[in-house]
Amino acid sequence: MFPRIHDIASMDQPFRRILHPTDLSEASHTAFLHALKIALAVKGKLTLLHVTREGEQVSWDEFPGVRGTLHHWGLLPEHAPSEAVAGIGLAVRKLIAKDTDPVAACLALLDEHPADLIVLATSQHQGRMRWLGREVSGPLTREAGIPALLVPQQTLGFVDGATGDLALKSVLFPVAAEPRPTAALEVATTLLELLGFEGTTALLHVGDRSSMPGLEPPTSNGMTWERRVVDGDVVPTILAEAAAMPCDLIVMPTEGQHGFLDALRGSTTERVLREAKCPVLALPVRQEREER
Repeated sequence: MFPRIHDIASMDQPFRRILHPTDLSEASHTAFLHALKIALAVKGKLTLLHVTREGEQVSWDEFPGVRGTLHHWGLLPEHAPSEAVAGIGLAVRKLIAKDTDPVAACLALLDEHPADLIVLATSQHQGRMRWLGREVSGPLTREAGIPALLVPQQTLGFVDGATGDLALKSVLFPVAAEPRPTAALEVATTLLELLGFEGTTALLHVGDRSSMPGLEPPTSNGMTWERRVVDGDVVPTILAEAAAMPCDLIVMPTEGQHGFLDALRGSTTERVLREAKCPVLALPVRQEREER
């Protein structure tokens, strides 16, 4: 059974199991840098998965270089042995799966080895998130039932590829009465704290002040909070506010009838993803509705 958002929020060591499906492209490399940065921050386990089609040959050398990247980031000496990665508190494994359906391959892996976070590159191709030439990020995150950090291919994201430094100064967190944002806010704050984020998080409500959810942001060292209420159409307003800040990350609480992002097609989250100029952290909140 995949962990729900409340399970993650209550973990002693949250976000320790990270899955990064990769098509070995440059866009996926940017997402890899984010997955590696988070794995380092939590001293967790990072799994890199590539899905090949029948007849496709892929060598291990084509995978992102973990030790090489850690060397560039000043964390390992050049030509460090593989054992040195474990010495800095990080576990890494690289897997190749053969399947005509990359979503099925990822879900099969998750079924056997659950993860706490998926980090995935996306292509905003004709308004759809795509991977391996197919629509993958939507179906994968919809079925997996866990948080997903989606990195659009045209963005550099918030991790400096050369140094590994966190280039994260401002976060936009749209909130509404539904889906209820309380648990998602707690989980997002936990992840930001693990990354050492020191900046501004803007709680944005599109509507009027009377419908703004009553939220008390968690106390967090180095993090400041703003409340914004803006009237307008939801998606254009979110994108306009994101551009005006400008923000480095958009956090979207999302719910579905049967699972995470079950209603992704046409949902607010998907429509934001189509045009986002920064990574989007999608957080499921389905269980909160069930429990109240």
